[in-house]
Amino acid sequence: MTLRLHNSAARKKEDFSPRDPNRVSVYVCGPTVYNHAHIGNFRAATVFDQLFRLLRHEYGDDNVVFARNITDIEDKIIKAAQETGKSINEITSHYAKVYRDESRALNILPPTLEPHATDHIDEMISMIGVLMDKGYAYARDGHVLFDTQKYDEYGTLSGVNQDDMLAGARIEVAPYKKNAADFVLWKPSSDEEPGWPTPPEWKLESKGRPGWHLECSAMIEKSLGTTIDIHAGGQDLRFPHHENECAQSHCAHDAPLARVWMHNGFLQMGDDKMSKSLGNVVLVRDLLKEWPGEVIRWALLSAHYRQPLEWTTSLLEQSKKQLDRFYRILLDYSPTDNEVSPSVLDAMRDDMNTPGAMAALHGLRDIASTAKGADLQNALGQLYASGKLLGFFEQDPADWIRHGGMGKDAGNGDDDKEIDRLVEERVAAKKSRDFATADAIRNQLNERGITIEDGPEGSTWRRTK
Repeated sequence: MTLRLHNSAARKKEDFSPRDPNRVSVYVCGPTVYNHAHIGNFRAATVFDQLFRLLRHEYGDDNVVFARNITDIEDKIIKAAQETGKSINEITSHYAKVYRDESRALNILPPTLEPHATDHIDEMISMIGVLMDKGYAYARDGHVLFDTQKYDEYGTLSGVNQDDMLAGARIEVAPYKKNAADFVLWKPSSDEEPGWPTPPEWKLESKGRPGWHLECSAMIEKSLGTTIDIHAGGQDLRFPHHENECAQSHCAHDAPLARVWMHNGFLQMGDDKMSKSLGNVVLVRDLLKEWPGEVIRWALLSAHYRQPLEWTTSLLEQSKKQLDRFYRILLDYSPTDNEVSPSVLDAMRDDMNTPGAMAALHGLRDIASTAKGADLQNALGQLYASGKLLGFFEQDPADWIRHGGMGKDAGNGDDDKEIDRLVEERVAAKKSRDFATADAIRNQLNERGITIEDGPEGSTWRRTK
């Protein structure tokens, strides 16, 4: 089956064909590193890690160049430095490391390239110069702005019309703009803010720093080239961020920025999307204290990436139970070389249909549950290879079952042995219908921060404190 991806620009699924199969280029908007990332941020990171894995399977590990940037200069970062008294470098270095560590916990592969905005200031200044020379940008009141009226295709990617642009909360209407929809390429910096000198022909009196939208275009050009195969990010970036990237890059290079645009849907908390501005965020840092990273990954991939996903504790509980079932049957697996199941591949090649791929995994598990001997190992091998394509089964099955998926280093060995013994006593008490003893053991473990999870194939435990 041919790989098909939904192109946001075309508003339909299309057969994917890279310009060069030996160098498939992908860029995903990465984090602005000033604070802890919430689980909504990590939906995009997980979804497009899945894209990375799929493309590597299709074209070869060495033939996919996947860039995910670090935004390390932005107004929120400057504000965090002013409020904490820490240097900008101290803040950005710390939270970039936190982001990488949390990504690793969710089995997110490291990107091929990780460009930092502050390493590309020269490229940003150069791009602004090109846009000014071509008449697409102008300087006014210490700013350089992109003139949206000069680009007839502005609004094509997002489908946002001029009235909607003016009504949008993220459009700043300022006196230095010719048009309300014009966006900042460069802004002035005060003495207390970081800044860089600008070319004298810009006739700006003060030092300055880049606008956020400009950063990605410059990093893409330097890292991947003028036109890339795929540009991806969250639905909230489609306008104005990606729209502005399209405009400035196309005008600077006389070529489209990306051949395919991909956007994931929002993560919902009840009726609202998860957003720091709404104050309804759940931090990955906190989730990882209670849930294995693979459980969080399973939950994030349980809905199709373009659809909204409602984030609940029930979703995590169901994800944990499903992974427990897989890890239990993989206890019987002796690692061998196996191919990914065609049923899983067909689902993934259909615009990354992860719910369909997960359903196919359950089908493989059902086959393995009745197989014997060599047939069992073949079935388990195909299940294992297919799960690995989706970023699962990274733990040893025995460790997963013993520690509830929280890793073999989650506690000390002597304490684990005692917990195992208590769980076994509870299972025996339930079998003998001594429910008072079973409940007492559960309560005892709960007080120690141990949660017991019962399933059709047995009981597992995990630490929640």
